[in-house]
Amino acid sequence: MNVFNKVALQSLKKSRTRTFVTVIGVALAAALITSIATVAVSLQNYMVRGAEKKYGNWHVEVTAADTSFVKKQEKNRLVKNVVSFQNLGYALLDGGQNPDKPYLFVSGWEKETFDQLPLTLISGRLPKNSREILIPAHVASNGGVKILVGDTLNLTVGDRRSGEEILNQHDPYRADQERLLSSREETYKVVGICQRLVSEEYSAPGYTLLTVGDPTDREQSLTAFVELENPYRLHSYIKNILDGDDYVLNDNVLRFMGLSENKMLTVLLYSVGGVLVVLVMLGSIFLIYNSFQIALNERTHQFGILMSVGATEKQLRSSVLFEGCCVGALGIPLGILIGIPSVKMVLILVEKNFKNVMYDDVPLDLKVSVLALVVAMFISMLTILISAYLPAKKAASIPVMECLRQTNEIQVETKAVKTSKFAKRIYGLEGMLALKNFKRNRRRYRSIILSLTLSVVLIVSTSSFGIYLKQAAKPSEIVEDYDICFYTRDMEEKEVFQLYKNMKEAKGVYKSAYQAFSTYSCTVKADTVTKSFLDSYQDAIGYDGVSENIELLLDIQFVEDGVYKDLLKGLKLPEKEYTGQEDNMIMVGMLSDGYYMQEEPMELTLHSASGEETKIIHATFVDDYPDLLPAGSYEQHGYNLMVVAPYQMKASFDLLEAPTKLGMTFQSKNPGQSTEQIRNILAGANISADYTLYNLYDIFEQNRNLLFVANLFTIIFVIMVSLIAVANVFNTISTNIRLRRRELAMLRSVGMADRDFNRMMRFECVLYGVKTMLWGLPISGVFSWLIYEGMKAGGDELSFVFPWKSIGISTLGVFLVICITMLYVTGKVRKENIIDALRDDMA
Repeated sequence: MNVFNKVALQSLKKSRTRTFVTVIGVALAAALITSIATVAVSLQNYMVRGAEKKYGNWHVEVTAADTSFVKKQEKNRLVKNVVSFQNLGYALLDGGQNPDKPYLFVSGWEKETFDQLPLTLISGRLPKNSREILIPAHVASNGGVKILVGDTLNLTVGDRRSGEEILNQHDPYRADQERLLSSREETYKVVGICQRLVSEEYSAPGYTLLTVGDPTDREQSLTAFVELENPYRLHSYIKNILDGDDYVLNDNVLRFMGLSENKMLTVLLYSVGGVLVVLVMLGSIFLIYNSFQIALNERTHQFGILMSVGATEKQLRSSVLFEGCCVGALGIPLGILIGIPSVKMVLILVEKNFKNVMYDDVPLDLKVSVLALVVAMFISMLTILISAYLPAKKAASIPVMECLRQTNEIQVETKAVKTSKFAKRIYGLEGMLALKNFKRNRRRYRSIILSLTLSVVLIVSTSSFGIYLKQAAKPSEIVEDYDICFYTRDMEEKEVFQLYKNMKEAKGVYKSAYQAFSTYSCTVKADTVTKSFLDSYQDAIGYDGVSENIELLLDIQFVEDGVYKDLLKGLKLPEKEYTGQEDNMIMVGMLSDGYYMQEEPMELTLHSASGEETKIIHATFVDDYPDLLPAGSYEQHGYNLMVVAPYQMKASFDLLEAPTKLGMTFQSKNPGQSTEQIRNILAGANISADYTLYNLYDIFEQNRNLLFVANLFTIIFVIMVSLIAVANVFNTISTNIRLRRRELAMLRSVGMADRDFNRMMRFECVLYGVKTMLWGLPISGVFSWLIYEGMKAGGDELSFVFPWKSIGISTLGVFLVICITMLYVTGKVRKENIIDALRDDMA
């Protein structure tokens, strides 16, 4: 070890506090960078495993393979696994309602295929031989043909051809260009119903049916699913092995590896991680730069002596970089040891939330990547070297005499430190001394102010982000009257009631209701409505202000009779007056900004689509209604006038032939389990009509879980960066005070009492704090506004909230950090011997 490195080590040992704080700052930065890299890798691994669970762990599907190809791939060292099924052929779907999907596609599976490819069985069982078959549920829901378990299928199976080309499942239906060449008659017994295969594309021309393949048939065309040992050699495998063969990539899995054409998610994950790393690097560079800058100011006299005996600029820079490497050798391993367990703890905290949002059967495990750790170490060391090199280059270029005299840092010009007499009267002698010291050494104080400002901006900006996240998720906190909702426009009333009878018996369901929702065209006489009604609705309904009649859209929600009676009871309305009397119904008015109310009942004339049938009703406005189905006209026209009526009155409105939406709602102790059972009931009913089923509780829970995860990661990030900023402030202030040992010792030697000394220090604290607030608060306000505008531009309905609370917390934190640091350092200074401090040559 050369003499310059020995001097650097001695300097680190001499300034133990500064070295300790710098190492802690480096460790925090390395921990944060390690955490970001590890979280990114762990989340990517979670998404890949979840996608493999849902879509299959294959990477390439070869659509027209044969037995020799499969055997060859089983021996290929690049291939980890390969499974296949036989392409047995196509048959016309009699009565099919989807013109783009007119076929049934029969596939013959092996035992390994059933084990490896994801398959969700709804009812029945798997086929045991080549005479039994499994039917996908979307044959009924999408194709409009009901095939039940136990039915017998007689199919004429053949090949699709376009000219001489044989078409497969990945060739969309060509109505005028293809023909079906039938070759054999097959009879199958339906033994089960399953969900649509995830490998079946939505553009596929046939519904995939599953039976057991014939292993002795070696001439049959196969569809092979290849899993590679190293997915990142995918493109090489396609180029060298497939060489022009038709293939399909498993994009649902590969996109999370960054190997598909859709790289948006991977780019998003790593771009967010990259932005966070850049922010950490900036904060870390600021901390370490200040640390080395102040340390070099302390050692300028030492540098002057070394240069006077022949040390070159390169040698001095190398000495400082060696010092940085020593700090990194201590801080980076410590940061990695802090970062990895911290990520493990965070993943344990958010695992349940991820399961509720995404994959409930895939654990969120810690994934430690050696490459990610190497990158984190490299970035951390690069941060240190950049931070050390900049002040080292500057210090090494200072002339020798300036280093020996130490005149380069302190500004002693009269103009630079001039203060007014008025300021002296206000601040007193101690305040004037602090203010003059601030003015003559602006560079050091500017570093402190910038460090504190960075902390304030981070805290306030992150708090604002959290405020707007909560606003955006506010709809998920609304408590609805139901957990599960089903509605349809195409089903017959009789069929809906049969389903309702079965669905309300689902496990966990403790309350249920049915209803119908119809939208009617109607008119109301302009002279019978109030001025407040016209003021509220004129723009929305397009009323010209002069016509005798006003054209409106009116929704009528026919609710279960018991629900209607409970509603009247809650509104304290007499049941006899509002049950079974068409001329006295309850009505609610809704605008985009709230409810509309008026005391006078409204008379409305309802029209059928042809205009031949009419019906007159009277409605009294109320301020509450059962929110049982999604709104109708309100969605399209920006307003909603809705009458609520008992279901027994629906028959008297049927002559108007209005579009009607039938629905059911359920409250459940376990919404997820109940929803799954209801789905199975629907699948078993072989419904061909279009319908919507959603678990409202699950949607809200997903929003809350996403918000929790976002808040947790945001809070942890802010805490870590704030700790870096606090370390920076502590390091900067403490070193700055220690550099003033001789100055402070001189003031004490000429008679400054401890009380006056403390007063001067308190004034400096106030000066730091006030300067920080003057810079930090406006910048924080601007960032808060930019965050608001950015999230608002993303489509969220938000209102700007000035972050007073976080400003108060950050202000208190700034003064607290300053005061604690001042008390710690000045306490050490006061304990020093005045003579020793005056003799200190800063060497």
